Amino acid sequence: MSTFKRGKTYWYNFWWRDRHVQASTHQGSQRVARQMEAAHKTRLAKGEVGIEEKHPAPALEDFAKKFIEAVEVRSADKPATIDFYRSKLQRLLEFHPLASARLDAISEALIERYVQARRNKIIGQGDGERRLSPASVNRELATLRRLLNLAKEWKLIGIVPSIKMLQGERQRDFVLSHEQERNYLMLAPQPLKDVALLILDTGLRIGETVSLDWADVNLDPANGATYGYLRVREGKSKNAKRIVSLTARVSQMLAVRCSESKTKWVVAGEGDRPFVATSLDHQHIKVRRLLGLSKDFVIHSLRHTMLTRLGEAGVDAFTIMKIAGHSSITVSQRYVHPSPESLERAFERLELLNANAAMRREAKLEATTFATTSAVESTDETPLSVS
Repeated sequence: MSTFKRGKTYWYNFWWRDRHVQASTHQGSQRVARQMEAAHKTRLAKGEVGIEEKHPAPALEDFAKKFIEAVEVRSADKPATIDFYRSKLQRLLEFHPLASARLDAISEALIERYVQARRNKIIGQGDGERRLSPASVNRELATLRRLLNLAKEWKLIGIVPSIKMLQGERQRDFVLSHEQERNYLMLAPQPLKDVALLILDTGLRIGETVSLDWADVNLDPANGATYGYLRVREGKSKNAKRIVSLTARVSQMLAVRCSESKTKWVVAGEGDRPFVATSLDHQHIKVRRLLGLSKDFVIHSLRHTMLTRLGEAGVDAFTIMKIAGHSSITVSQRYVHPSPESLERAFERLELLNANAAMRREAKLEATTFATTSAVESTDETPLSVS
């Protein structure tokens, strides 16, 4: 150890791999100065073999800004997504034990404390007073999970704790009847009417619909096809990228809109921007109330209606997954409900398959037996040679 005192503080001075190292410890204790010198040498040794110094993970409240900045970059064309994460992150930061915790100290136990606090929160007043719904808490937990996954991706933490969603989340399974659809389309103002028709016949998500531009719409059928098509370039997952066929009535509607359009957007808003999804929600609520339909009927129900009709028409789950752009077959299977008749037909096809296979085996066996018998008979009839 080579420490020396300059004024009231100690310095250390040594050579490392032909490199001179000298620095002030800002300490008045020689013992502490020697410990600091040893620590510096340890850091240099670790660096030579590729061992990086691990810095403390930031607190959630300190990392929150970087997380939102990342969301803004990755979802620059999805303002609703950015607003969603801002809102849910704010709820997380309102719980001080979680907000002040370092990212690597956020455990399952701390997350459970947050869940309990949020579930006990009372919202509304008077007769409308109620506890915060499981769905609301789950959206906040999903935000926390994405934030921690990003921190792991950036190597700020080693593992992400298990985050379990609450059970009992209300499912909106409202499906329009054909009569309700007719009445809805009659009362719906533009552009809600055309948006609803597009979703009912293609199953697009509302975000995919409002972001659709004319470059992704082809009204002329491709080679050998019956219908035109549209292309979804991006969405909730990698499977959202897909080609969707157009029905006759949607093709007719799009042809009219295209002839009148002055922007690149299929559903244009003010200026050169797409129509805002929240404005469509306002239009939808008014029509829903006029028809006296359930509050469970939201715009997303139009997509749910289309996929349900596909299942009722006998379309298999894999095809529904491709049309809908689902992330997995599990999501698509909920739309497939085989009838007793379709189950019976399945066994009829199985029986036919087995019967055909048995016939082929029998024919092959007969051919083999015939060939063997012929060979034996031919050998018996051949005269013996006399030497």
